[in-house]
Amino acid sequence: MNISLEHAKQLDQEDPLSHYKSQFNLPEGVIYLDGNSLGTQPKASQGAVEKTLIQWRQELIKGWNQGWFDAPERLGNLMAPLIGAKEEEVLITDNITLNIYKLIGYITETQQPKRPVILSEGGNFPTDGYIAQGFCHFSEFEHRFFPEGSNLEDYLDDQVAVVIMSHVHYRTGVLRDMKVITEKVHQHGAEIIWDLAHSAGALAVDLAENSVNFAVGCTYKYLNGGPGSPGFLYVNKAHQDKGWQPLTGWHGHAAPFAFDLDYSPAVGITQFRTGTHSALIYSSLEASLQLWKEVDMQQLRQKSLQMTELFRSCVADVLLHHDIQDITPEPSKRGSQVSLINTEKGFAIVQALIARGVIGDYREPGLLRFGFTPLYLSYEDVWLAAQHFCDVVESGEYKKPEFQVRSSVT
Repeated sequence: MNISLEHAKQLDQEDPLSHYKSQFNLPEGVIYLDGNSLGTQPKASQGAVEKTLIQWRQELIKGWNQGWFDAPERLGNLMAPLIGAKEEEVLITDNITLNIYKLIGYITETQQPKRPVILSEGGNFPTDGYIAQGFCHFSEFEHRFFPEGSNLEDYLDDQVAVVIMSHVHYRTGVLRDMKVITEKVHQHGAEIIWDLAHSAGALAVDLAENSVNFAVGCTYKYLNGGPGSPGFLYVNKAHQDKGWQPLTGWHGHAAPFAFDLDYSPAVGITQFRTGTHSALIYSSLEASLQLWKEVDMQQLRQKSLQMTELFRSCVADVLLHHDIQDITPEPSKRGSQVSLINTEKGFAIVQALIARGVIGDYREPGLLRFGFTPLYLSYEDVWLAAQHFCDVVESGEYKKPEFQVRSSVT
């Protein structure tokens, strides 16, 4: 490795975001490169959850009128600036899968003339395609895939109603040109639902600037809301109140406590609510979103790119000599991860690193995926992680039998 530890430490001394690391609970001896799967815990989360537990104990059901019930809208407004949205355009609710279903139904119901095709990207995160297929299975719509990396315009015609696409691809880390793609879809008379799972909290997103009308995402990755923390849904104000969304739960009703026999949708973003949410997990997420209010997203993006380049530079020679392919895109077209491929030993390498306290993740087929989260990673962490990677590969440590055993979650 040509880059010294001293150089990494110097970068830390110059880092304007370095103070954020102290605001997270990080296990001793762990270098965490899996924040693109599950973010680590903000220190404020524990106190927020404990406060809610006390409120539950003391106030019982009265807690719903003391901040629990309106949390989906309140947290949505907190999050809106992170994705270039206005107040009352973002709702924290359910998960990506359910939110895509809602938006497909809402768009196709309100779209005139009716179009019969839902189009999603082959190779995208499976849930996006699965839920589109499920929607089509129980309706008159047809689902189609377009090949990953292909020219989307070749698959757009007057039959396509909705396109579903990830802003940052979960495997390769490729960052899509949101503005150009959105314009192409709109020019063909269709709508696009952007999946922001790997971009919200990882880089600056500006939905309004890019003329986006619909988007979804999650809060348990870069936004550190906690395991199973809710997803979010964005609908541009100009496209609200045009019809029904298909998951017409009671919290999305215009008057949920009137207990009317028939459904009538609430006004605005609230109609995309469904049923009762968890006050506990919402309190954890709210603590994290309060922290995010202070973050300079341009500084965050700069650090992200510097960290990914530092890691790649440190491991480049080892990758070359051990037949491990680096498929990470160039910086301007990259999310906040490094993606490496080796179908024979990739899984075992990741397990050996985890045993050393360097936590990344593995995705079939053969993907070693390392997420770089600027708020709680230091440059020294990145340098040390790269050193461990090189040691594991060059020594053959990954060949040990215990690193070949697969658990349910990789």
